[in-house]
Amino acid sequence: MRLRATILGLSFEFSKKVNVQQEIMKKYSALTLVAALAFCLSQSVQAQANKEAAKFAREGAEASKNQDWDKAIDLFRKAADRDRKFAPNLAVAYQQRGFAAAHDQKFQDAIHDFGEAIKINSRDARIYEQRAAVEMKMNDFDKALADYSEAIKLRPDEVRYYLYRGYIYETKGDIKNSMADTENALKLDKRNAEALSRKERLQKIQSMNAPPPPPRPAASKSP
Repeated sequence: MRLRATILGLSFEFSKKVNVQQEIMKKYSALTLVAALAFCLSQSVQAQANKEAAKFAREGAEASKNQDWDKAIDLFRKAADRDRKFAPNLAVAYQQRGFAAAHDQKFQDAIHDFGEAIKINSRDARIYEQRAAVEMKMNDFDKALADYSEAIKLRPDEVRYYLYRGYIYETKGDIKNSMADTENALKLDKRNAEALSRKERLQKIQSMNAPPPPPRPAASKSP
C-alpha cells in the first residue's frame, strides 16, 4: 500500500510538472506567434513604406527637372521620412533651391537652405563653399571664414578654398594668415596666377609694415 501511494504521489507530481510545462509551452508558443506576426506586419509596413518612398522620390525628381524646388523638397522629405536612403536627394534639393535664391539676391533664404542641406549632409564641402559665397556677398566675413575652414577640413587638396579664405584674411587685414593660405595654395599649384599675384602684393604690404631698421651707431672720433 505504501509503495502504491508513493507511486501515485510521484505520478501526480510528474503529471503536475508536465501540466506546468505544457502551460509554459503554450504561453511560449503564443508569444512566438505574436512575435512572428509582429515581424511579418513590420516587414509588410516597411515594404509599403519603401514603395511610397520610391513613389515620392520619383515625383521629387520630376519636380527637380522642372525646377519646382518647393515641390521637390516636400516630396523628397516625404520620401526620406519613409526611407533614409533618399535623404541625399533632399539635401540636393535644398542646395539647388538655395542656389536659385542666391541668384535672385534672396540671401537669407539661400543661407537657410544651405544650412538645411548641411544638416542632412555635413560631409559635402561644396555646400559650405556655396554658403560662404553668399555670406561674402552679405559682408559677413567671419561666417564665411568659418565655412571655408570647414570646406578645407573636408577637402584639404582644393586650391580655391585656400584662395577664398586667403582673400577674406587679406580683407580683414590679417596679412599673416592670408600669406599662409596663399603659400598653401602654391604648394598645391605652384603656377596659380592668383596666388602668385597675391603673394607679391602681400610681400609689399609686409615690407611697408616692417619696422624701420635701428639707426646706425655714430662713428667714434679719433682722440
